[in-house]
Amino acid sequence: MAKRVLILLLPAAMTLAGCGDTWGERAATGGAIGLGAGVVAGALIGGLPIWGGALIGTAAGAAIGAVTTPDSGTTSSGTR
Repeated sequence: MAKRVLILLLPAAMTLAGCGDTWGERAATGGAIGLGAGVVAGALIGGLPIWGGALIGTAAGAAIGAVTTPDSGTTSSGTR
C-alpha cells in the first residue's frame, strides 16, 4: 500500500518542482516530469510496457513545456 501511495505522489512532487524561465528549460523540465508520470502510468495501467509510457510521457511533457510560457514580465520567482 505504501509503495502505491509513493508511486502516485511522485508525479505530483515532480510537477511542483518543475520550472523554467526559458523555452528550453521549460521543455526540458516538462519532458522530465512527463517521463516520471509516463513510467508511473505505464506501470499502473498495464497493457503498455513501462518504456512505452516513458516515451509517451516524455514527448507530451516536453511539448507542453515548450508551448507554455510564463508571463514575460516576471521570472519564476515572481520578480520583475
